[in-house]
Amino acid sequence: MTNQDHLDVSLPAATRADLLARQMTTLEKCYQLTAVAPWALAMPDSSDPDGLDDVLAKAPGHICNFALDDPAQTARVVGRIQQLAVTRTRLGIPLLLHAEALNGFLAGGHTVFPTAIGLAAAWSPDLVLEMADLIRRQMRRLGIRQALSPNMDVALDPRWGRVHETYGEDPYLAAAMSVAYTRGLQGEDLRDGVIATGKHFAGYSLPQGGVNLSAAEIGPRMLRDLFAYPFEAAIQVAGLRSVMNSYSDVDGVPATASRALLTDLLRGTLGFDGFVTSDYMSLNHLVERQAVAADAAEAGRQALTAGIDTENPVAWGYGQVLAGEIERGAVDPAYLETAVRRVLRAKFELGLFEDPYPAETIEVREIAAEGRKLSRELARRSVVLLKNDSVLPLSPGRHLAVVGPHADAVDLQFPTYTYPAFREMTTIMSAGGFGNAVGVDPDMAVWNSTALPPVATDEFVRARYNARSLAQALSDDAGSVSVTPGCGLIRDLEPGELERAVAAARAADVVVLALGGASLWFNGERTEGEGSDSADIALPAAQVRFAEAIAVTGTPMIVVLFQGRAYTLPTVVQDSAAIVVASFGGPYGPDSVAEVLFGRTEPSGKLPYSIPRHGGQIPVYHHQKAGSGYRGPLPLGVENHYLDMPATPLYPFGHGMTYTTFALSDLQVDSHVDTQGIAVVSATVTNTGTTVGTPVVQLYLRVNTKGVTRPAQQLAGFTRLHLPSGGARRVSFQVAASQLGYTNLARDFAVEPARVDAFVGLDAHDRQLEGSFQITGPARVLNSAQRTFLSEVLVSDLEQADV
Repeated sequence: MTNQDHLDVSLPAATRADLLARQMTTLEKCYQLTAVAPWALAMPDSSDPDGLDDVLAKAPGHICNFALDDPAQTARVVGRIQQLAVTRTRLGIPLLLHAEALNGFLAGGHTVFPTAIGLAAAWSPDLVLEMADLIRRQMRRLGIRQALSPNMDVALDPRWGRVHETYGEDPYLAAAMSVAYTRGLQGEDLRDGVIATGKHFAGYSLPQGGVNLSAAEIGPRMLRDLFAYPFEAAIQVAGLRSVMNSYSDVDGVPATASRALLTDLLRGTLGFDGFVTSDYMSLNHLVERQAVAADAAEAGRQALTAGIDTENPVAWGYGQVLAGEIERGAVDPAYLETAVRRVLRAKFELGLFEDPYPAETIEVREIAAEGRKLSRELARRSVVLLKNDSVLPLSPGRHLAVVGPHADAVDLQFPTYTYPAFREMTTIMSAGGFGNAVGVDPDMAVWNSTALPPVATDEFVRARYNARSLAQALSDDAGSVSVTPGCGLIRDLEPGELERAVAAARAADVVVLALGGASLWFNGERTEGEGSDSADIALPAAQVRFAEAIAVTGTPMIVVLFQGRAYTLPTVVQDSAAIVVASFGGPYGPDSVAEVLFGRTEPSGKLPYSIPRHGGQIPVYHHQKAGSGYRGPLPLGVENHYLDMPATPLYPFGHGMTYTTFALSDLQVDSHVDTQGIAVVSATVTNTGTTVGTPVVQLYLRVNTKGVTRPAQQLAGFTRLHLPSGGARRVSFQVAASQLGYTNLARDFAVEPARVDAFVGLDAHDRQLEGSFQITGPARVLNSAQRTFLSEVLVSDLEQADV
């Protein structure tokens, strides 16, 4: 008979975890750190699979990600799985089920939002919080209580195929979005929340050569001050409860096996006290890819010692293998005791022991409708107008030729880490269609053949999400639309296709040239995605040839670029009458672009990354160090940093036009602030144009410290405003000195006396207003809990503003 003291809800979660762990055998503890696929415990019809008793005897702690089209069926399967765990294992410990939720709960029947880079382009953390709050309620309804999201990587290299999963190149913007997502998902009380998992700690987004999984050659200052910033903000401001390791090496040690990274930095320095979730097959990589362990047993020892608390997607180095290592004395059992208590504590914090089951009633139609309005609004806000030679907005009734690979495509709006792309990938995987980075369970094929009827993704998203193509969306306002792709994403089509597109362009009033990329999981025609990196970030050559053929017609040309990362743009695109950038926007991506083109929605998106002139400029992010890259001084008599072109971006971070104009004026900056104080930077923004508009006012600071090179500028605050023609508001940024800390020459994290230059503008290169203030007093060494990560922004009417 087992002791039931751990079921006392009046006890703290950590105490309950300890009481339960004391009753567990070594083998039970080792399996509590592992996951199994759902088909190991229940089939899609909730029947028992073969080998069920063997799985239950091991009592695994987690269930890995899976796909079902029907939310009600998902709830039934989850309910059956939890019933088995609670009633047919020795200690009755509920399972913790996880799912991806990067831009919507990755499960059939739920709304898809714009991909993360699109959320960043919207510069709207308030709406990201609202999105995550909805995801929280949806996941809890189905009994899934951990999200393997958000992606907190700071993406500095556009060659890397996973840029679209991130919030872009800036650590401050990534921190603002990560804090909002974590708050929305975890809620005010985790008993009513879902655990957020920040990934991938750390430096994963700067792989050598831009090649996924490659080593990240990052110094300790850059690691601490830049790449850890969003994670640390989410830990300290929002109470982040889980972190996922990077696949990369950091300073020569795989993150999976790095105690310096996962324990000393993450826990000791950043103050994290949740559990570390392994990325899928991370332990296998230690043997099969990084060659730092001889076998599964050694990989398990390294990972547990480093601080990996769970192994996904199935037991390999943990479970029975780890138990054997502990029993023979090869690894200190204290590491196991620590890890299992972290996992059990999370389950108690979530209230799983009191309520492990999904909701009893699942209203499938109501679930499918949830979040549609929010998804549409985020897609609208994510559309970025790069250039406009007075051709936009279009007047209704025009004859349009909509051509290019995105002209009539719908499925390309659903990239990796959306349910349609996941569904396509997992069915191909289970059929043995390709090698992959996440592993294949032989029983997956049985599950998918039963649960996922074969259907083309294009057909699936049109039927399930009412998704429309750009050509269909434009037809709402156009007088007529001629549509033909003319070329593929990376290949030419038959000559007749090109000829039809050219003829359509010649006959039209305006050409909408729909170009860009596509993100898929290891399959199909693509330019981005996990394991889909590019040595050359130029727009694919087939699209360039096609654009040149269309341009010859002389018809005014509007280029729409659907993309999840920066592409370098050929002259034919740069010379077009207008350029619009849209991220992979989900079901409302094309609709939002059409609304912007016809002026039914004002363009308000801003770039979350810099767009280089040439791939040879990489990296070209705006916060390069003072004196480095294009931030460096030019030698005497030299006009450009390069002989053949300027070193500045073609379009800077934060850039995005509107259909009106804005002026910034009346800068006020506090002259002095001590190292424990708050500096206030204020300015007035006025809509000087004839239509309503939405500027994003951005504050950049340069901290002129001594002894250590710092960024030439860093984003330190932003706010979206909605201003009528002639309207004006006063914006005040309140920046705590502790927000400006860094790793100093003595390797302490501190805020030190310095002159701080302030720039207020509408993008990273805008210097409409410039000022400075002085940080005074003694240097102040900061621990993580003493840091400030995000500035406060106050917006007021002019008559209410301080003068």
